[in-house]
Amino acid sequence: MWYGVSSMAARFINYLLTPFLTYTLAKTSDYGKMSLIYAALPVLNVIFTYGFETTYFRFASRKEYKDSLYSTSAISLILSTLLFTTLLWISRNSFAGVVGLTDVPTIVYVSIFVIAFDALGIIPFAKLRLEERPRKYALVKVGGILINIFFTWFFVGYCPSHAEQISNSFLIFIYKPDVNPIVYVLIANLIQSVFTLILLSSEISEIKLKFNFPLWKEMIIYSLPLVIVGMGGMVNEVFDRLMLRWWQPGTVTFKEQQVGIYSACYKLAILITLFIQAFRLGAEPFFFKQAEGQNPQKVYSRVMKFFVIIITVMFLVVSLYLDIWKRFIAPAYWSGLKVVPVLLLANMFLGIYYNLSIWYKLTNKTSAGAYITLVGTLITIILNYIFIPLYGFVACAWATFLCYFTMMILCFLWGQKAYRIPYAWKKLSAYMVIVVLLFFIHRSFTYFFAGVIINFISATFLLLFYVWFVLNVEWKEFQRLPVVGKYFKEGNILVKRRIN
Repeated sequence: MWYGVSSMAARFINYLLTPFLTYTLAKTSDYGKMSLIYAALPVLNVIFTYGFETTYFRFASRKEYKDSLYSTSAISLILSTLLFTTLLWISRNSFAGVVGLTDVPTIVYVSIFVIAFDALGIIPFAKLRLEERPRKYALVKVGGILINIFFTWFFVGYCPSHAEQISNSFLIFIYKPDVNPIVYVLIANLIQSVFTLILLSSEISEIKLKFNFPLWKEMIIYSLPLVIVGMGGMVNEVFDRLMLRWWQPGTVTFKEQQVGIYSACYKLAILITLFIQAFRLGAEPFFFKQAEGQNPQKVYSRVMKFFVIIITVMFLVVSLYLDIWKRFIAPAYWSGLKVVPVLLLANMFLGIYYNLSIWYKLTNKTSAGAYITLVGTLITIILNYIFIPLYGFVACAWATFLCYFTMMILCFLWGQKAYRIPYAWKKLSAYMVIVVLLFFIHRSFTYFFAGVIINFISATFLLLFYVWFVLNVEWKEFQRLPVVGKYFKEGNILVKRRIN
């Protein structure tokens, strides 16, 4: 709960920048520029961190490395960050060309330092998670994002509307009206990254000049396949913005506008995205610790069941109430709303894949994850290359859908052979099919009976029906839950237990 709530709160606060920026920025192409650089940053993050966060958790259970693991991991990342930052700075013009931002090179320059400072915080954050200190973790995460929001508002909202007063004050030294506003969005992010490292100073101070080279070699061997997994994952998740910029016919401005519309609509998958991100933070160290106990496969199966239940409910909450959620972005971006249900399903598959992927991490077969991710990457690239010129960002959405669906199926089939986990896959598949059918029922009903009130009533009825249905099917499972299980005892809830 601590990891989940703190992470979701931090991410949700950060997502509040989406309506602010889409309503504040005068040009959708500017939002497109920002989306392009934020599509490149996660890919660079994979290179800068090379899977050492997961590797750190994996080796933490080895008692012989207890004294040197943290320092070895941190020193490795510090040295590699210096190297990668230098190489990236030398090739900054080529980087700007790849992301299509040669006309605003300052965005690229600032982003290089953002990725560098973010990489330096990876192992200290992992240390907090491993030591089960979620309160400190939450403080740092939420504090950093609040700083980011404040400076984004200051540079993009306050300063432009007070340009005359600023020109006669000391603020003229830090704000220039003629600078592209996206530069200041990146500067606010850089301030957040520096502030985060300051809050992590006590963890950073625990790094000792103690480097265990044999341990490091083992960690590198384990982590290198994770780099391929991470790279492929980021290509599948965010690189479609760059591919849309490369392969969409039209002028440069039109391309950036299409990227901006697609990226803004992608943010409407907010609930599912937030939940998956929060789940991953708590699940990875939890899964590794469970592996040391008795019958961990049963635990993994139950986790998957509740994960699918929650994520299917979230799918309905967003897709059925899309007419409400769309006001999260400015009307100029609403032309892309048709891709939202597709992206919601795609992210549902991605979340299930993250659950399934525990088998190759526990069995040290991380190369399997690399192969699965490469298959997904090929699907993403080939489908986008063929169909973006014909269908624009709609092709990006369906390529993402097919990519994650394929990865989920491959991971399940392969995992059941190498490390069998008794997932209730028939029942979970039925839940996913049911929510998709409910979505189409809602769309069909509102097509013939248009109206805001009717739309809301239909959405609420179908959502409550699904919740009622799941509660009846899974009543015994809910009774076994800690804390909330007592509310599912006979007579303690309005929903009656189904009698078979």
